[in-house]
Formats: sequence, C-alpha cells, structure tokens
Amino acid sequence: MNNTSENQNKEISYVSFKNLEEKVSRYQKNAIEKYPFIFLGLSTFGGVAVFYGFEKIIDETPFLADKPLMILIAGFSILILTGALYRKLN
Repeated sequence: MNNTSENQNKEISYVSFKNLEEKVSRYQKNAIEKYPFIFLGLSTFGGVAVFYGFEKIIDETPFLADKPLMILIAGFSILILTGALYRKLN
C-alpha cells in the first residue's frame, strides 16, 4: 500500500512540475520577446565578465603571467581534449 501512495505522489509531483514548467516558459518567452536588448546586454556583460575574470586570474598567477606560450599551449590542449570528449560522447 505504501508503494502505491509513493507512486501517486511521484506522478502528482511530475504533473505539477510539468505544469509549472509550461507556465514559466510562457512568461520567459514573453520577457525575452519584450526586452531583447536587455537580455542581450546582460548576457554580453556576463560573457565579458567571465573572460575578464580569467584574464585577471592569469595575470596574478606568476607561472602563467610570465609564460604566455604556456597559456597558449594549455588553451589548445583543453580545446583538443574537450573536442575529443564531445566526439566520444556524441
């Protein structure tokens, strides 16, 4: 009897979550359509802030700040590894 009530609770929570997701996606689409430049500006700021943060971290790391070639090699290595991982998972 306990398993039946647990299954019903899971079904109810899934239906409730699905309903909530549909309602939120409607408002989300409306907000993006109404204010595209605000979302574009915020996402651009977020991307630039991340890159600038990485730059400052690299500048403060003595090993990396003194060896730009190591940064380049590390960057290429990471791109190659993530590309290989992506191909393997896909």
